[in-house]
Amino acid sequence: MSNSLHGRLDDVQQDAGYDQHPPRMGFFTDTSVCIGCKACEVACKEWNDVPEDGMSLSGMSYDNTQALGASTWRHVAFVEKPLHPTTTDLGLPGMGAPGWDSHENGPASAAVTLPASEDQGAESGDSGVRWLMSSDVCKHCTHAACLDVCPTGSLFRTEYGTVVVQPDICNGCGYCVPACPYGVIDVRKEDGRAFKCTLCYDRLKTGDTPACAKACPTESIQYGELDELRARADKRVDELHEKGLDVARLYGRDPEDGVGGDGAFFLLLDEPEVYGLPPDPVVTTRDLGSIWAHVGAAAGALLAIGAASFVGRRR
Repeated sequence: MSNSLHGRLDDVQQDAGYDQHPPRMGFFTDTSVCIGCKACEVACKEWNDVPEDGMSLSGMSYDNTQALGASTWRHVAFVEKPLHPTTTDLGLPGMGAPGWDSHENGPASAAVTLPASEDQGAESGDSGVRWLMSSDVCKHCTHAACLDVCPTGSLFRTEYGTVVVQPDICNGCGYCVPACPYGVIDVRKEDGRAFKCTLCYDRLKTGDTPACAKACPTESIQYGELDELRARADKRVDELHEKGLDVARLYGRDPEDGVGGDGAFFLLLDEPEVYGLPPDPVVTTRDLGSIWAHVGAAAGALLAIGAASFVGRRR
């Protein structure tokens, strides 16, 4: 068992000690078909008995949860972005220009370019906004720093390749919180322990689909074997590129990235930063081995100097 801290890793379960194991499972979230209904948030809370975290609007668009946290394991982001008057409507949620639903072709059109003269607000220079909606979740990283720094073994890698917290042995130290490059895991203030998405580990063990994916009405959240999801995602990106949506890209899909690829990855319609995601995440424990090696070398040098001083003084 090598317990690799960084680099490409094609079998995370074997690295964690599972000689015999099922295929790695995960999520592919296609934000191009997310309608922002928040059904995934509700389903996650109901199934996992996650406490409510605020019922009043935050003033941040229609988003009352704002970010992932100990009591928000799925978070639907509502991103408003200025819309160019000649935006191409590809029939994707939130992609049409203001007034697009009044045009003859409607939202089902494959590619309709709206001239500036037909765009509401074009004369005043106000091009309006478009919605980018995305259901964020724990990435279940190939190299999970939260797991590597946990002193009690509360965090562990399952036989499905996912990362799960065991609250009954969490001591609330909080080391996992700054270790996560995505800012996912958090400590619940009222409880003192860390919590995050488990990818519905209890449902996986009985062959069921995770609650969020089961509840998603547009299949924006897709669950399955990670290799199959990656192939499906590649095909989806190609389809969008053929339709003229060159900005479509995959995030967390590459096994060669700074975290070895994510077990939950996304199709985005803009830069990762627009969605509040780090553009180039790197596992925070990547240099842990070399750091301890340097510490050991420094300690050895100090002992050698001390010993030499002692011997010299006796002479």
